[in-house]
Amino acid sequence: MPQTLKCQPPASHYIDGAYVEDASGEALDVIFPATGEVIARLHAATPAIIDKALAAATRAQRDWAKLSGTERGRILRRAADIMRDRNHELSVLETHDTGKPLQETLVADATSGADALEYFGGLAGSLTGEHIPLPGGDFAYTVREPLGVCVGLGAWNYPTQIACWKGAPAMACGNAMVFKPSETTPLSALKVAEILTEAGAPAGLYNVVQGWGPVGAALVNDPRVAKVSLTGSVPTGKKVYAAAASHMKHVTMELGGKSPLIIFDDANLEDAVGGAILGNFYSSGQVCSNGTRVFVQKGIKEAFIQRLCERLGDAVIGDPLDEATSFGPLVSQSQLDIVTGYIDKGQQEGARLVYGGKRLNRDGFYLEPTVFADVTDDMTIAREEIFGPVLSVLDFEDEAEVIARANDTEFGLAAGVFTNDLTRAHRVIGQIEAGSCYINTYNLAPVEAPFGGVKASGVGRENSKNAINHYSELRSVYVAMNPVEAPF
Repeated sequence: MPQTLKCQPPASHYIDGAYVEDASGEALDVIFPATGEVIARLHAATPAIIDKALAAATRAQRDWAKLSGTERGRILRRAADIMRDRNHELSVLETHDTGKPLQETLVADATSGADALEYFGGLAGSLTGEHIPLPGGDFAYTVREPLGVCVGLGAWNYPTQIACWKGAPAMACGNAMVFKPSETTPLSALKVAEILTEAGAPAGLYNVVQGWGPVGAALVNDPRVAKVSLTGSVPTGKKVYAAAASHMKHVTMELGGKSPLIIFDDANLEDAVGGAILGNFYSSGQVCSNGTRVFVQKGIKEAFIQRLCERLGDAVIGDPLDEATSFGPLVSQSQLDIVTGYIDKGQQEGARLVYGGKRLNRDGFYLEPTVFADVTDDMTIAREEIFGPVLSVLDFEDEAEVIARANDTEFGLAAGVFTNDLTRAHRVIGQIEAGSCYINTYNLAPVEAPFGGVKASGVGRENSKNAINHYSELRSVYVAMNPVEAPF
């Protein structure tokens, strides 16, 4: 094996508690974004691999559902402990997979996945139905039941986290999972599956198969699948949603956004700049909930831009495996090309480039953090999701104006407000059409809180107790304690 394949897993897929290979599947190269080198070579799932994974999941789910919630939860919590113990190893792999700085992956990826496993593991034993008393001594009761086999389709920006965000609630409810990571970042989910097996999950409970869109389509359309959960773009989400709907499958869709971040002139300037950095440049801007339309009240607009540019000058751009690095490359050449195309459009349409905008002269897919000012609502960079480190500053006069402009989008994933007037903060955020909202912070996603969007940004919610409703269904049973009355 060539020396460069330093992240090569034992095989491409993880099925029925073990690594499985089928070299007849199309070759899938894994590229390290910091250098452009091939660090692993996998194969896309063949029909035989897909069938093997679904058969294993179907079998495992029947036995898993017979366990008590407490027994299921014990295994999930054990997996969380293992994941935390191996956080450094998993973070290094995540950095190779995505290019995100190790400084970031150490605190935001496997740790978040472990949080999900622990949270839903703790919740599993509490999943019960209810007793409903009725007139005359009759009563009804409900039983919470698993859906069956769930399919998870992951995005490339948080591969470890997403593998757990989808798997943990599914397994807590008694379901099995077949997870297809993004073909761009296929490595991390394999480790999640390994750890679950080590923690005691039965073989076949959590399976990972690799590939492009056709593999995902085969999973979504298979009659053995009861539920599909996707994290991805709006166009992909519409296709997957339509396919699932044709079979009446349950769905969760966590899709893209063009979220507004509103900064009033009484906001703490340092906090507002920090929120804008978190909402635009963390993960090199490759976060679905990013607040990329930064509305700044005119009184502090220039001060905000000046301080933002000063702090961007402190970004350490370099080798993402060096913990001193705070800003890494984009995930792929394709994504770099997309983002530079949007930067060109911003300049062509008259936005003022005040920081960055250039590709760095080094190996890998590096792009400077980029800031545009004097952006108007009709510009392409203010309308379309860029998914890169490009921040657009739009100025505004008053509250009513900014609310109307913030809502003038097909998206509705996230929104943020910075102000020292908490009455105004709640009043404004209450009128913004978005599912995940922030006041005086941005882009935090604790597992205890639901995460998801409205409008074109998605269906359903990830995380929190609310996710249980998306991975289970209720059976209602009416019990008569009296003679049956009938008209004849």
